[in-house]
Amino acid sequence: MNILHEWDLYQTRRQLFSRGKNVLGGAALASLLGESFASASSGGAMGPHFAPKAKRVIYLHMVGGPAQMDLFDYKPEMQKWYDKDLPPSIRNGQRLTTMTSGQARFPIAPSKFNFAQRGQCGMWMNSDLLPHLAKNADDICWMRSLHTEAINHEPAICAMQTGNQITGRPCLGSWASYGLGSMNANLPTFVVLIATPTNREQEQAISSRLWSSGYLPGEHAGVSFRSKGDPILFINNPAGVPSSVRKRTIEGLNALNEINFKEVGDPETHTRIQQYEMAFRMQASVPELTDINSEPEHIFKLYGDEARKPGTFANSVLMARRLAERGVRFTQIYLNNWDHHSNVGGRMPSQCKDIDQPCHALIEDLKQRGMFDDTLIIWGGEFGRTIYSQGGLTKENYGRDHHPRCFTMWMAGGGAKGGAIYGETDDFSYNIVKDPLHISDFHATVLNLLGYNADRFTYKFQGLDQKLIGINPAKPVKALMA
Repeated sequence: MNILHEWDLYQTRRQLFSRGKNVLGGAALASLLGESFASASSGGAMGPHFAPKAKRVIYLHMVGGPAQMDLFDYKPEMQKWYDKDLPPSIRNGQRLTTMTSGQARFPIAPSKFNFAQRGQCGMWMNSDLLPHLAKNADDICWMRSLHTEAINHEPAICAMQTGNQITGRPCLGSWASYGLGSMNANLPTFVVLIATPTNREQEQAISSRLWSSGYLPGEHAGVSFRSKGDPILFINNPAGVPSSVRKRTIEGLNALNEINFKEVGDPETHTRIQQYEMAFRMQASVPELTDINSEPEHIFKLYGDEARKPGTFANSVLMARRLAERGVRFTQIYLNNWDHHSNVGGRMPSQCKDIDQPCHALIEDLKQRGMFDDTLIIWGGEFGRTIYSQGGLTKENYGRDHHPRCFTMWMAGGGAKGGAIYGETDDFSYNIVKDPLHISDFHATVLNLLGYNADRFTYKFQGLDQKLIGINPAKPVKALMA
C-alpha cells in the first residue's frame, strides 16, 4: 500500500522534478539495460548512469599501509644504497611524521626479500612470500602510483574509504548501496567483516564510522558481521520468544514508527522500520549463509585450512564469496597489522601468509562460478611506507614509517584490466615518475566500473550536490579498465 505522506504535499515544483528525474531516468535506463537490473535492485536505488561492468565489490583493506617496496614495487638499485642516507634531493623537503622527523639519519633499508617477474605481463613481485598470488599476475590490474595527502592513519583511512580526511561522509560501500540497491531482500546490501591477523604486534583502531552512511540514509550503512557468537548482535530471538511473537512485536513497532513518520517526516524513521524488517528476514537467511561447513572439501583445499577457523582472513574471504553469490553488493574486509614501524622481517611473512592463498583462491573461486567478470576485487591500504628505516637497521630487519607520496594497490575482475601495470616510482620508491594516480581518480575509476559518472553521482545535502570525489577534479583512468 502506497502512502502519500503530508510532507509530500508541500513540495515545490523544483523539488518534485529534482526527485522525479532519478525515477524517470532510472526507469528509462532499466528499459535499456533490460529487466535484469530492474528486478535485482531495490525500489529506492537510483540505478547506474550506464551499463556497469561490476555488479558487486569485495574490498580487502590492509589496515596500516603495506610496504610497497617489500611486495610489489621492486627496487634492486637500493641494494647498493644499504645504510646510506636518503638524498635530500629525493625527499625534497616533504613532510615526515613525528615518529621519524627527529631522526638524525634516514638510512636506506633495501627489501630483504627476493623478487621475480610473474605472468605474461612481467609483474615484479615478492617471490618469497606471495607464491599463490603470483599465479594470478595476469588477472590483476597493478596500480603502483597511488598517492594521498594524508600522512597519519585516521585521516588516511578515512580519505581512502570516504574520499575525505574528515569523518562523517559516506564510504564507498554506502555509495554503492545507494546507487545500485539490493539484489537480495533477505541480506544487507553492504556487509563488513573484520579479520584477525596471525601476528598482532601493532594493530590500528578500526571504528564503525569507516562504514557509516554519513549523510546518506541510514539503510546504506555497512552491517558488521561478527566471527564469534551470533553473526549479528540481537538477530536471534530471546529465550522463550518464538518467531510468531517476534513477528507481531516488529509489526507493532513498525506501526508506531509509521505514525511517528507521518507526524515528523524524519526519513530515518523509515530506516528504522526497514532495519526491523531486515533483521526478521535475516533470522532465516543468515544461519544458512554462515554455515561455512557446508562448503565442499575442494573449496577448503583451495582457500587453505585457515578458512575453517572463524575470524581468520581466509575464513572472511570465503565468507565474502558466499555473500557475493547470494547477492550482497559490497563486502568490506579489514585486515590489521600492516603498520610496520619495526620488525618488517618478522611480521611481513605472517601478513603475507594470511593473504596469499586466500586472495588467489578468491579469484579462482569466482572464475569457476562465472562471477569473476562482474565482481570487482580491490586490495590495498591507506598509504605506503618509507624506503628509509625507522629505528634500528640490519640487512635482515628494519622498520618503515608512513609514506603517502606513493603506494601500490591492485584490482581484479569486474572490468579491471588484467595484466595492466600502471604507474612508476623512482629508484627509492619515494616519488612518482610516471602516471600518478590520486585516490580521487581511483574512486572515480571504481564508480565508473559500477556504472557511474563520478561527477554526476550525487546526493543533495546541506544545499550541495555531495559526491564521493568531493570537489576534486577526478577522472576515471581508462588504462585501468578492460
